[in-house]
Amino acid sequence: MRGILLAALLAVLLAVPARADETPPPAFGPGERMYYDIYWTVIHAGKAELLWREDAELDGRPARYFFAKARTLGWVDNFYKVRDTMEAWTDMGLNYALLYKKDQNEGSYHKKVELVFDKEANKSYRYARGKLQHTIDQPENVFDPMSILFAFRKHALYEGMEFDANVSDGKVSVVGRAFVEGRETVETGIGDVDAFRVRLDIQHLSGVFKKSKDAQLYVWFSADERRIPVKVRSKVVVGSFIMTLREYHPPAEG
Repeated sequence: MRGILLAALLAVLLAVPARADETPPPAFGPGERMYYDIYWTVIHAGKAELLWREDAELDGRPARYFFAKARTLGWVDNFYKVRDTMEAWTDMGLNYALLYKKDQNEGSYHKKVELVFDKEANKSYRYARGKLQHTIDQPENVFDPMSILFAFRKHALYEGMEFDANVSDGKVSVVGRAFVEGRETVETGIGDVDAFRVRLDIQHLSGVFKKSKDAQLYVWFSADERRIPVKVRSKVVVGSFIMTLREYHPPAEG
């Protein structure tokens, strides 16, 4: 079962790639908060949250700052406790990643990862458990598994759109792809939402997805200027999960 909740959260975070030449519209920004319920088959297995926190300073320069976490609930928590968190920092224009951190705690498995991007040298440095594990060359603009979601939301959607962008976990750097297949109504905790259904090319993803020959991954984004990820559905080797939006809070005013 390792990775079920993290896989659900990453499904949102790895949702779709982005172009790197636009500024985020005012429909979303710092202070935005999204909360989700996660179901494994028919079991309410956990919950997750996705936050756009206030701008931070990284190595003396301003940066966008994003935070996410997932955890198990109820009886699932008793036999397989999950406490996963992720953080990401980008430039102010959401054009490329600067820093990514993941703290994964699932049952007896514990791992901390830090991914540092050197924009000037076009390299990344991946640290695991405090030790440098991988150094790889990167394209000019590349996103980590978390910041890619927020960068994607800069783009208006329409049926038939296809996207691609550079994404890296520090071990490999790939061109991620996604396809806007259709538009439909999604039931959420904030009511029925008109949303675009996006199919993801997940052949390069590791962990649970990689082990599933027939894995399917879909993400629904609200069909408005906010482009909120309101639902995730995936079928993997250990079953299937659905992740739905429970609460949404808009960006801070002023």
